[in-house]
Amino acid sequence: HYQPRVDVVSGRASSVEALLRWRHPTRGFVPPGTFIPIAEETGLILPIGEWVLREACRQAHRWQSAGLPLRIAANLSALQFRQPDLLRVISSALSAHQVPPRLLELEITESAVMTDAQASVAILEQLSRMDVVVSVDDFGTGYSNMSYLRRFPVDRLKIDTSFIGEMTDDPQSCLIVQAIISLAHSLRIKVIAEGVETSA
Repeated sequence: HYQPRVDVVSGRASSVEALLRWRHPTRGFVPPGTFIPIAEETGLILPIGEWVLREACRQAHRWQSAGLPLRIAANLSALQFRQPDLLRVISSALSAHQVPPRLLELEITESAVMTDAQASVAILEQLSRMDVVVSVDDFGTGYSNMSYLRRFPVDRLKIDTSFIGEMTDDPQSCLIVQAIISLAHSLRIKVIAEGVETSA
């Protein structure tokens, strides 16, 4: 499934996020919070993640051919982020469907990036050289090290939905969101708000 991201200035979809859903024959839709942890425990997340990357690139190619060059964002699990042949997997998916790297965005959780920050810098630099867009997902919920944030070559920070959902009722959440936006913009990093469901 593809969830549009809307630019708050123009009101237009600027990109989409690929969301993995499992349609079970008897249970209906199984939420990712149920099956993703099992896929990670068993190692199945690696072939599933590769399939998602290929499908995202296939769809990006279809839209580009139709005159709609939308960037597609796909999540990378912590296991995928650490797999030795990650760059080969990404390059293969892009070349198989003739997709320019800037039309692929990879979302990596803050905790996955910070687990081994030194190694993460090297991986993120390689992705940046490939011209793939990189986002830090769930920002504000992990254990950020601000000294590393300025070293990470990331394009976007995604503010976690827990802050966005409470913004209009909780002044503290609103202040946190404002601080993240200010920090990101001062580092020339764009910001995505997760879980925007009301005009307010």
